[in-house]
Amino acid sequence: MSANISKATKKPAKSGRTLAVLLVILIAFSAVAIFQGDTKLKLGLDLRGGTSVTLAPKVAAGTKLDKAAVDQAVAIIRQRVNSLGVAESEVSSQSNGDIIVSVPGNSSSRVVDLVGATAQLRFRQVLAVGSGNAKSASTSSATTTTTKNGKKVTSAPAASYPNGVDASLDAQFKNLDCTLAANRQGGAIDDPAAPLVSCSRDGSAKYILAPAEVEGNQVSKASAVLDNTNGNGWMVLLSFNGAGTTAFGKMTSRVTSLASPQNQAAIVLDGLVVSAPRINEAINSGSAQITGNFTQTDSTDLANKLKYGALPLALTVQEINQISPTLGSDQLHAGLLAGLIGLILVVLYSVLYYRGLGLVSVGSLVVAGSITFLSFLLLAKWIGFTLTLAGIAGAIVSIGITADSFIVYFERLRDEVRDGRSLRTAVETGWQRARRTILVADFVSLIAAALLYFFAVGGVRGFAFTLGLTTFVDLIVVFFFTKPFVTLLSRVGFYAHGHRLSGLSAKSLGVLTVDGKEVL
Repeated sequence: MSANISKATKKPAKSGRTLAVLLVILIAFSAVAIFQGDTKLKLGLDLRGGTSVTLAPKVAAGTKLDKAAVDQAVAIIRQRVNSLGVAESEVSSQSNGDIIVSVPGNSSSRVVDLVGATAQLRFRQVLAVGSGNAKSASTSSATTTTTKNGKKVTSAPAASYPNGVDASLDAQFKNLDCTLAANRQGGAIDDPAAPLVSCSRDGSAKYILAPAEVEGNQVSKASAVLDNTNGNGWMVLLSFNGAGTTAFGKMTSRVTSLASPQNQAAIVLDGLVVSAPRINEAINSGSAQITGNFTQTDSTDLANKLKYGALPLALTVQEINQISPTLGSDQLHAGLLAGLIGLILVVLYSVLYYRGLGLVSVGSLVVAGSITFLSFLLLAKWIGFTLTLAGIAGAIVSIGITADSFIVYFERLRDEVRDGRSLRTAVETGWQRARRTILVADFVSLIAAALLYFFAVGGVRGFAFTLGLTTFVDLIVVFFFTKPFVTLLSRVGFYAHGHRLSGLSAKSLGVLTVDGKEVL
């Protein structure tokens, strides 16, 4: 017994350091939130309203809209929107094929750019290139003058077209003026098996391109990275699958020996040329990069479009509306009131039943609430997390999870004291036996939250995310606050000697002698 007591007496110093570290971390995260300007919660669509974008599919005359294509488009758009973070967005289709995307806040511009683009990526060989308003891709031979029947006859210069270019393509090249913004919108679904006349994104150049040799569906991975080596800013790295690696290697091997500009490979996204680098050697590694003066947002959005696939149909923006909160302030106040009542009841129960130990439970709830609030603020900045009524419900459920953890520990601690151990010894032995139960209970909640998050959509995902986050917070609190705090209190005479208000008195523990008198 003395060995156990000696071991227990070494714990408070370490417990004090643990509490100090937790306090420093809380202060540091609070400073980060203030420094970033994140002092208010980011509310979701149901609590503060947002933006609704209606997208209509383009259907060629005489053809019928494919419902399967619409469903596939909805799934891809949902993935793209979710890639912005846990934003509680809603994506749905109507009977006429229109797709409605609703997101919290006023972010319509980025939403349209992200969800409306078809993201059809193709690699094509460059056949000819000119300025944005060039009139022809051909070259003309010099005029010749001959004498026929004593008269001088001047022959017109003959047009000479680059390999793969004919008069029809040259006419399209002439009629396309890339200096006009209307010709740089992109989004058109081009035929990969046919040549293409296209503009660069900024309109400074226009191209005649050969049929596509590598398709976007042959891209297996896309990621946005910062090019610190060459100073090209943000770019998108691509990895091809087996078929894509073979096709890209074959194309780059063929064009390296050709004269400029036919030794260039154009990267075409939604009908516009993103870049057209010169190929100096065959690329058989199965990877490529897209550069083009991207910002971080541009490169991230492009990577997300390519990562989650091309839309099976082209979409046009029908209307953009600002929507008001769907639940209103009354429902929000009712939800917050329910959470407050639940918190008050837990605190009252803890104080009335556990007396002085209730200080630990109240402190645990305060620390858990502080960490959760800071997490909401920081995650709103880092991953776009927004709090909805479903998320508030998850936070309310977490009150019970936190209460359950300290109740398990308190009851184990009281059992150890009933068995005759001193409080300082009971704190350690009770913790060793209670923490396994706490870990198992919290991991069950984490598993349930993870399954809900990955297999659900809409508001249920918000509930699952908040539940998982607050359960993880409970583990932090019980290990880094509840247990160390109880260890420190065990050195205080008020608790160690079993004062009648400490919650550890003989009467509170139910320890009585045969004649009914308390054992002190």
